[in-house]
Amino acid sequence: MSVQDPSEFSGPLAGIRIIDLTTVISGPMATMILADQGADVVKVERADGDFTRQLATRRGGHSASYLNNNRNKRSIVVDLKNPDDLEAVKQLAATADVFIQNFRPGVAERLGLGYDALSALNPGLVHMSIAGFGFEGPLASKPVYDPLVQAVSALTTVQAGSDEQRPRLVRTILPDKLTAVQASQAITAALLSRERTGKGQRVTLSMLDTVAAFLWASDMNGHTFVGDEMETEESQSFSDLIYDVQGGYVTISIMQDKHWEALAKATGRPDILVDARFKDAELREINRDARLELTQSIVKDIDRDRLLSDLEAAGVPCAPILTRKEMRMHPQLDANGTVVEYDHPTAGRLRQARGAALFHGTPAKTFRPAPELGEHTDDILGALTPPALSNAS
Repeated sequence: MSVQDPSEFSGPLAGIRIIDLTTVISGPMATMILADQGADVVKVERADGDFTRQLATRRGGHSASYLNNNRNKRSIVVDLKNPDDLEAVKQLAATADVFIQNFRPGVAERLGLGYDALSALNPGLVHMSIAGFGFEGPLASKPVYDPLVQAVSALTTVQAGSDEQRPRLVRTILPDKLTAVQASQAITAALLSRERTGKGQRVTLSMLDTVAAFLWASDMNGHTFVGDEMETEESQSFSDLIYDVQGGYVTISIMQDKHWEALAKATGRPDILVDARFKDAELREINRDARLELTQSIVKDIDRDRLLSDLEAAGVPCAPILTRKEMRMHPQLDANGTVVEYDHPTAGRLRQARGAALFHGTPAKTFRPAPELGEHTDDILGALTPPALSNAS
């Protein structure tokens, strides 16, 4: 993909300016989603930069983490303890569409960057604040990292399978990344509301609320009916839906009667259709551990590729378990155009996943490399009236 001048960028959010004071993952990933869709995101950093600039897996002075969450943005360096720089940020917010920050609750207000102060300068501003646990309550002031949110949200016990099993972390920073997606959606919803009403608004989002809402759709059924809550969550299964076969691993998802019948046909095991434990979907769920153990015993000696071919021919939902390398090279991702390559001026040739949504009427045509620290400070702050050039640049 090509890299062009910012003025040539297009997309559904072209013309929207976002002042981004977020750091690490949840905020920067959210604003990158919006930047990928055409928004002009001005990343406001300290003199030492976003923390992710310092992480491992580096080339050309850049960490992969920083590059993977900050493309299509512009960077300025300011010192928020310096009155001139703080005033410059306020001036930027006064003409922006969106202001987003993930300081600890109360910090933005103390700096004069809270909703009340900035909306007085810009009534049309969408002001987004992201917190870990919330903005009030016993945990609001605690420092937050992804594992802590996984713990308090019960995601770790969901991952374990039952309340009796040892809790397990999800081996990716799901709360951070899920919050990023939720934040980007909330911002676009607020922008749509402004389009209709002419008014901006305050938007607040916590990582804890995001994960709780996410889990409720499928993992809180035992706590949905008031008065009939489960005291202790039963084991979802003693094993997962990954099966060890000859030459690798596969996943097989049996949801409907026709899938169970197809599994029996594909593996030459018609006897499982007369087993009373598995006669319908409800019984297969009640006896899930026995079903999973039986399925494993059926497929364990079958070659992976042959098994997948037979299952697919019979109509059984299935897929191979891929490594990260296999994933990025899979022909389906190639057909989707998911993985793109482009050149960064100092980090070299990069490979990344494009934004997931494709806008066929207003496509975003280019990638802008993640900026050098403070790369656009003079251009952006120098255009303010009166100029407010940063002492930290």
